[in-house]
Amino acid sequence: MSSNQYDQLFESFTFKSGVSIDNRIVVAPMTSESSFENGMVTTDELNYFARHSKSAGMIITSCAQFLENGRFSGSLGVSSDTQIEGLRKLANTVKKDGAKAILQIFHVGRMGSAATLKGEQPVSASAVPSNRPAAETPRALSDEEVSDAVTAFGESVRRAIQAGFDGIEIHGANTYLIQQFFSPHSNRREDQWGGNIEKRMTFPMEIIKITEKMVEQYAENPFVIGYRLSPEELENPGITLSDTLKLMQKISETKVDYIHVSLGDYKKTSIRDTANKTPVLKLIKEHLEDAIPLIGVGKVLHPDDALDMMEMGIPLVAIGRALIMEPDWLEKVRTDRLDEIRTEISLKKLDDLVLPAKIVEYIQSPAGWLNIKEQPKGGSRFKELTM
Repeated sequence: MSSNQYDQLFESFTFKSGVSIDNRIVVAPMTSESSFENGMVTTDELNYFARHSKSAGMIITSCAQFLENGRFSGSLGVSSDTQIEGLRKLANTVKKDGAKAILQIFHVGRMGSAATLKGEQPVSASAVPSNRPAAETPRALSDEEVSDAVTAFGESVRRAIQAGFDGIEIHGANTYLIQQFFSPHSNRREDQWGGNIEKRMTFPMEIIKITEKMVEQYAENPFVIGYRLSPEELENPGITLSDTLKLMQKISETKVDYIHVSLGDYKKTSIRDTANKTPVLKLIKEHLEDAIPLIGVGKVLHPDDALDMMEMGIPLVAIGRALIMEPDWLEKVRTDRLDEIRTEISLKKLDDLVLPAKIVEYIQSPAGWLNIKEQPKGGSRFKELTM
């Protein structure tokens, strides 16, 4: 097949902030659990990003905690000025071939554990554990602590700017703290930070406001602000698509440049309204129209998948696991070498992929989600690629 049919993947895109990217492919944020215990960048991470930052228009890093009580094992940190120098090395590594570097910022919230937090109890909007095995009951943040968290997020944005990143992504997805404040399951508060949907939007919107303020104060060049969210929750009460559309509409009225819709499959339909067979991503696009650009993600393996997503009206396509298996994915599409794109990992040829030890450990575990060419003993336990 001629690569000409994929030309639209290589069109440039300019955000409303003024930042331009060379093409429509985004490297999705993928946690490697490879940072030092103090959240500082390791050589393993730098080597990994150097190998996996080729060709894409934009790279979103693994999540970095803005408070130390928001970390998980091996997560990146942006909670201290002492981390700026390491983050600068990371930003420079990502940008070396022309990609824009976006630092994803998060707080683990109730998804954390006392073991990871050195004995400290996880925190959240309310003292409600998540619906998962062995979930710990978090401590509800006080009103003052919530305000302090907003301030701390702003400081993390300042550090990202000073480290040379081209933007940040607010991680309001995947059941982490910012989503926990928006969710009626994890947020049972009756103060200014919780209650009806408007009050549950308060924390996410304050995070956006402080981000805008810090960008205006510290950024000398155009700077991207992104927001990642999960459109629904299975819990009852839980986030509905209707809730999310209201939040997205409000976000679209701010200086946020894009919304990154976190889905395991870009064709996924509603997990709450199972009768509706229209993909959630398409429903969101139809509702928002052109109010704000979207990034789609989930099971984009072949360039035809990327084109299919763009035909939904989604301008930017995030690719994750396929790029772990094939760091040269986009270049091979560009040069019409689709038959050379690797769709499995050879455990005998890991050196070329430059994967951190934690990723290698995970893909060889019973929960591993990548196609393995030479499966070790017990290989029948491996799951195939699901995203």
